[in-house]
Amino acid sequence: MNRLIFDYAPITGLDVIEQLQQLAKPLKGLRVVHVNSTKAGGGVAEILDKMIPLMNDLGIDTSWEVINGNPDFYSCTKHFHNAIQGNNVQIPARLLQAYERTNTENASRLEAKLRDADVVFIHDPQPAPLLQNIKGRKGKWIWRCHIDANKPNRPVWKYLRNYIAQYDASIFSLAAFAQPMPHPVYLIPPSIDPLNEKNIELDTNEISSVCDQFNIDRDAPLLVQISRFDRFKDPIGVIQALKHAKKFVPNLQLVLAGGGASDDPEGEEVLEEVRLASNGDPDIHILELPNDAHRQINALQSAATIVIQKSIREGFGLTVTEGMWKQKPVIGGDTGGIRLQVINHHTGFLVNSPEGAALRIRHLLGNPQKLSEMGVKAKKFARENFLITRHIREYLTLMLSLVSGTKHRIDLK
Repeated sequence: MNRLIFDYAPITGLDVIEQLQQLAKPLKGLRVVHVNSTKAGGGVAEILDKMIPLMNDLGIDTSWEVINGNPDFYSCTKHFHNAIQGNNVQIPARLLQAYERTNTENASRLEAKLRDADVVFIHDPQPAPLLQNIKGRKGKWIWRCHIDANKPNRPVWKYLRNYIAQYDASIFSLAAFAQPMPHPVYLIPPSIDPLNEKNIELDTNEISSVCDQFNIDRDAPLLVQISRFDRFKDPIGVIQALKHAKKFVPNLQLVLAGGGASDDPEGEEVLEEVRLASNGDPDIHILELPNDAHRQINALQSAATIVIQKSIREGFGLTVTEGMWKQKPVIGGDTGGIRLQVINHHTGFLVNSPEGAALRIRHLLGNPQKLSEMGVKAKKFARENFLITRHIREYLTLMLSLVSGTKHRIDLK
């Protein structure tokens, strides 16, 4: 019996686990490699950290490789990130040369493993040119976009598309992000792991202990936004929303907590902007947490009255689903993947401005029954749509389709 995957049965039901086993059966023994640009920090690393052992548990030989780069490489890929999410950026030729050179060097290091793999998942733009540097590749290569690519900067996208078009398939998180490609395009939203320390149920003493550690008053309403310090997450807008709402709810508190990622060179600069915007308000708690602070993040989200994710661009907010899983209504930016997660007026509210966020905060704090009902709906919606078991099921289905080479129905025994 597979032990790890069966741990999920009490949450998802046994039928879900048996379906995963059935889908994995024809893929047993396949060598699958995932490649991204960081082992820690950010949603991609968090998903892969659990997905790799689960796919191995299902009998698929799965591994995870990380490409190495210098500051010029990460500066270039941060420009890509901003450009794909719609910013008008000019990338110096020096940085593009560093990007291409880094991928050539990493391809040399990873060549044997990637050439012989049956399926390779390349995550986001950082490792995209690896494919063209691996000669005589054996398997199918899939480019996975985790970014809001709804309206990418066209010159930058044209440059990246030259690499991505060579793949056998692409994955985007939702239909609005999908770009025309000469190969099949799949829509697969990301997911959370309900058994991760970030999402398991904590006892009240542990939640209170973490709140005490950060001087958070458990008797006062609490807003929590967990995310990288990134301008697309709009942390300044969240502070503005708090200030508007505090005119009516004076004891309202806010936690802005997040860690850095090795592939994000702008984090420190944005963090300083957030500190300046908070202006020393004792009710605004700006927390820099290490990437493994899962239980602390869990405790903060569990202590929250309302979870916030007021992004202005968002491929998919794992922290949105994490909040929903903890039975919290989420006030999220009306953008990208958050529109898929937050069902407006049912599992939370979608907002377009700090003033709009403040209005919804006041509404929920003034209607405890509504707040509670939304939380119940949010958890149910997360269970049905955004857990890692659904994510793996869709990856297995994709691999079956690509490996079999058929466009017709596949019957499983």
